[in-house]
Amino acid sequence: MAAALTLPAMPVQAADIPGTDEIVHSANVEHVTNVPKPASIAATINTDIAFQGDYAYVGNYGGFSIYNIKNPKKTSVVSSVVCPGSQMDLSVYGDLLFASVDSSRNDDSCSSVGQPASVKESWEGIRIFDVSDKANPKYIKSVETSCGSHTHTLVPDKKRHNVYLYISSYSPSASFPDCQPPHDKISIVKVPLKKPTQASVVATPVVFPDGGNETQPGLLVPTSGCHDITVYAEKGIAAGACMGDGVLFDIRDPEKPKVTARTTDPNFAFWHSATFNNAGTKVVFTDELGGGGAATCNEAVGPNRGADAIYDIKHGKLVFKSYFKIPRYQADTENCVAHNGSLIPVKGRDLMVQAWYQGGASIWDFTDSAHPKEIGYFERGPAAEGSGGFWSAYYYNGYVYASDFNRGFDVIKINDWRATPAQKVRFDRLNVQTQGSFTR
Repeated sequence: MAAALTLPAMPVQAADIPGTDEIVHSANVEHVTNVPKPASIAATINTDIAFQGDYAYVGNYGGFSIYNIKNPKKTSVVSSVVCPGSQMDLSVYGDLLFASVDSSRNDDSCSSVGQPASVKESWEGIRIFDVSDKANPKYIKSVETSCGSHTHTLVPDKKRHNVYLYISSYSPSASFPDCQPPHDKISIVKVPLKKPTQASVVATPVVFPDGGNETQPGLLVPTSGCHDITVYAEKGIAAGACMGDGVLFDIRDPEKPKVTARTTDPNFAFWHSATFNNAGTKVVFTDELGGGGAATCNEAVGPNRGADAIYDIKHGKLVFKSYFKIPRYQADTENCVAHNGSLIPVKGRDLMVQAWYQGGASIWDFTDSAHPKEIGYFERGPAAEGSGGFWSAYYYNGYVYASDFNRGFDVIKINDWRATPAQKVRFDRLNVQTQGSFTR
């Protein structure tokens, strides 16, 4: 097994690149099953995943699908909802499913079509569905938000009367009536759980009163808001991946988040997402160099760009410790960069599984912040379509679930002593950007 895990770190040769769509993985990883996308949304790409009970909810530019994962080996589609509007970033709470729309539409309906944001009547924001009947989800409410909703993060109310959605969006323009510069803020939607149709925007706190990082050479897009936020509500903290900036927040009052620390990195082009360790003493930020469409996991780009950056939190400040990037070079035709992942719940050890688009799923250990290392992987060879790979790869109740752009929904098993304790940890719900602690 050691040879299988270390060999790919050597300089890549043409013979090392798997064949088109060929599955390869380390000896400690098992491919359990793959479920193709439902026909109704097969033409559009899969995106993020949320979990609750025996079900997984998978976003797609064309809508979303619900999968029964009670028996992971027999994962199956329960229903598929056609409701176009990228990116369809999802979260779930009780009988409610929340979906982000960051593509300007002619109205908020599921039969809408694209319409320029320069048209005042155009819509983008949050859609809310009742998923109490998994076979027949019902669209019950929409909330328009400034510049739409590229991603959102669910923040539970301590009294459990409401949930909040922190809406991340960016790229304002003077020609967009509902997305005016300077944007530099997030929108907060409050959802009364007993009356979700009364959901509304209750605050739009400014994150960057000084405009944020706009002049650093090599930025994909200058800061004009946040791309994604991860909250650790138990500890009253959040981490924002905000285009050109990494941010820490105090969220003890969920309607009034306060910026407590900021940092930049000359090697980062686009701060994309964030993950706390279980102790809340570290944050892993990802850099989406190339915007997810470029080949950045190759020798030419190197190990420090398009990577993860690991920060320790010391006295409330972000202290850089190291970078992590998959050691397996990808072909120059493969879009590959750090993307969405989650902790593997092992107390006392910082383990993570993470999607890298065509770099597949990487299992890695950052217990030593300064010396992270990959301990397992799963990937396919270059996609027949030319672009693809895993958008998200998350650990949930003993298995890794991954949403592939084109190939559908994959179930993966880790057979490694470092991850074995995680098999005893069970969650009733997992919205990965809404972190909760585990004790085992």
